[in-house]
Amino acid sequence: MIVLMKPGAPLSEAREVMRRLSQSGHDAHVLTAGQNTIVSIASSRLREPELEILSTLPGVERLVASNSPYKLASRNVQPTSTIVKVTDNFRVGGDQIAVIAGPCSVENEEQIVSTARAVRSAGAIALRGGAFKPRSSVYSFQGLGEEGLRLLKQAREETGLPIVTEVIDHEMLDLYFDDIDVIQIGSRSMQNFPLLKAAGESGKPVLLKRGMMATIEEFLMSAEYILAAGNPNVMLCERGIRTFENATRNTLDLSAVPVLKEKTHLPVLVDPSHGTGVARYVASMSKAAVACGADGLLIEVHIDPTRAVSDGAQTLAPKDFETLMVELELVAQSVGRSLRPVADGATQCELQEQALTATSW
Repeated sequence: MIVLMKPGAPLSEAREVMRRLSQSGHDAHVLTAGQNTIVSIASSRLREPELEILSTLPGVERLVASNSPYKLASRNVQPTSTIVKVTDNFRVGGDQIAVIAGPCSVENEEQIVSTARAVRSAGAIALRGGAFKPRSSVYSFQGLGEEGLRLLKQAREETGLPIVTEVIDHEMLDLYFDDIDVIQIGSRSMQNFPLLKAAGESGKPVLLKRGMMATIEEFLMSAEYILAAGNPNVMLCERGIRTFENATRNTLDLSAVPVLKEKTHLPVLVDPSHGTGVARYVASMSKAAVACGADGLLIEVHIDPTRAVSDGAQTLAPKDFETLMVELELVAQSVGRSLRPVADGATQCELQEQALTATSW
C-alpha cells in the first residue's frame, strides 16, 4: 500500500501519516523524489476504518494498492511521464528523441574533439565518451582517467555538447562531480548500491544502464535507490542482456521498452551498439528502438572505428551516423515524434522533405 501525498504537501504531513500508521502497528517509510512524496506501508492488511482515516488526513491525495518493490519509479505513483532536463537543448522524454553519441573511450584530443564535432553536425544533442572504463579483462584498455575527463571537457567547450560519461564508484563521483553533465552508471555497476545512493544524493541527471543479467524488476529496483535518495532525474537505458545466443555481443531486449514504459514514468533509452556489438546492425536496431517507443539512443561513433582502442567493431563512422540520423528522423515522424524541435505550423510532408534532403543539422 502507498499513500500518495499531494504535490507540494509539506514533509510534516507525510510524517504525520507515518506516525498514525506506527501507532496502529504498521511499519511505514516516507520517500521523496522531486515533487513526489509517498508513504510506503510494509503491511497490506489495513482495515477499512484505517483506510478511511488515512484518506482524510491533511496532504493525502490518494491511496494506491501496490506490492511493488519499487515505489517512486512506478507509474501508479506518477501517471505522467517524466522529462529529464539536462540543458535547454538536452531533454529526455516527451516528443523529441534524444540522440547521444560518441566513442566508447576517450583516446586523445584529436579523436574526441573531431568525433564531437561530427556527431554535433549530424544532430546529436550530447557527447558520450568513457574516461574511466571498467573492463571484463584486466589487460584491456581501462581509459585515460582524469586526462580523459579533461579532454571531454575540452570537447564540450569547443562544441557545446553536454558530457555523458561513466562513473564507477562513489568516491570518483565526489572528485569529478562538477565536470560531468550526466552521470552514467554502467551495466556492471547497476547494483553498486553505494554508487546508486551517491548518485541519488547528487541530484545530477543519471543515465542508468540495465545489468547484463538483470530482470526488468531488478532494473527498476536499482533506479529506486537513486529516486529514494531524492533525485528524480533518472533515465533508464536498455543495452542488451546475456542469453545463450552468440551471434551478437548481447541480446538487445527491445521488448523491455514498452514494458518499462508501462511500468514506470521514467524515460527509456536504448544502446544498440552494446546491444548488438556489430556496427552493421546498429542502424536497424536504432530505428526499431524509436519505432517501439524509446525516448532516446546511445550510439557509439568514432572518427575512425578501425583505429579505436576499444569496441571498434560496434562503432559507426561519422558518415554512417549522419545517414542514420536522416533515416531516424523519418521513423520518428512516423510515430509522431522528432529528432529535432518541430516548428509551429510545419506539415508532416514538409518535415519529411526536410529529413530526406538534410545532410547535417
